Amino acid sequence: MLNNQLQSWPAPAKLNLFLHITGQREDGLHLLQTVFQILDIADTLQFDIRNDGVISRESESDILEEDDLIVKAARLLQKQASVSQGVSLYIEKRLPVGGGLGGGSSNAATTLVALNELWGCGLQVDELASLGVQLGADVPIFVRGCSAWAEGVGEQISPLNLPKSTYVVIFPQIFVSTGQVFGHSQLRRDCTTITIRDFSEVLSDSGFEAAFQTVENVCEPVVREMVPEVDAALKDLGQYAPARLTGTGACVFARFDSEAAARLAWQGLKDKWTTFVAQGVNRSSLYDILELVSAK
Repeated sequence: MLNNQLQSWPAPAKLNLFLHITGQREDGLHLLQTVFQILDIADTLQFDIRNDGVISRESESDILEEDDLIVKAARLLQKQASVSQGVSLYIEKRLPVGGGLGGGSSNAATTLVALNELWGCGLQVDELASLGVQLGADVPIFVRGCSAWAEGVGEQISPLNLPKSTYVVIFPQIFVSTGQVFGHSQLRRDCTTITIRDFSEVLSDSGFEAAFQTVENVCEPVVREMVPEVDAALKDLGQYAPARLTGTGACVFARFDSEAAARLAWQGLKDKWTTFVAQGVNRSSLYDILELVSAK
């Protein structure tokens, strides 16, 4: 039974509003530039702290427990902070698996942030983000809990204040292999490096649409060719607003200035596609919960 003092801890989704590849390291990892937009839709996690040191996942999943990022995150933190306590992990999934919305990475980040508080580890955000890199390139952005500019292999993060936006997201109900996309011979890997300063100036002076007309997702042409369902989803959503792929997919999205316009598009798409409307936010709801728990 869950401890009555526990809160529900959110693990929000993200969009990659663009994705450039500027090169490749000797170890094979790609050098990226991207903007992460945090969304207000999230998975939910709960943590039942136990005194026997055991870490177990209590929710059913198609993923083996030893492969689950929430279990890996809990064990990594337990070892790093020399914690004697354990935890029973519960998760309610809302975000599609393999959709490019960062669900698994966000789940891992929420596990690190929540257990750091509940176990009393006392690690700072930078330390948690460093642990997160060991679990996945996208984990640090969720640990830091803000919409942001990111580069390097995704670990160099700078908070970015994005305009209020509403997004319509389509999940084409298909899995896209990130490895296949990044290994594709036609993937562009020579984008010119841009600076956050220049991008932010265009965003501030000319607005959202002007800023994002200067960038692209280099994975999109490859994925459209590999996966017809993604191409079809982009075409259908593109009838309402400029549509893009997030990350390597499979989800695609479009931005709207008002929720009413987004709802109109959703209404026209919902019978054909798995789709939802979400608000873009600059601060993760995870940190709202953290403040409440810390204040007790």
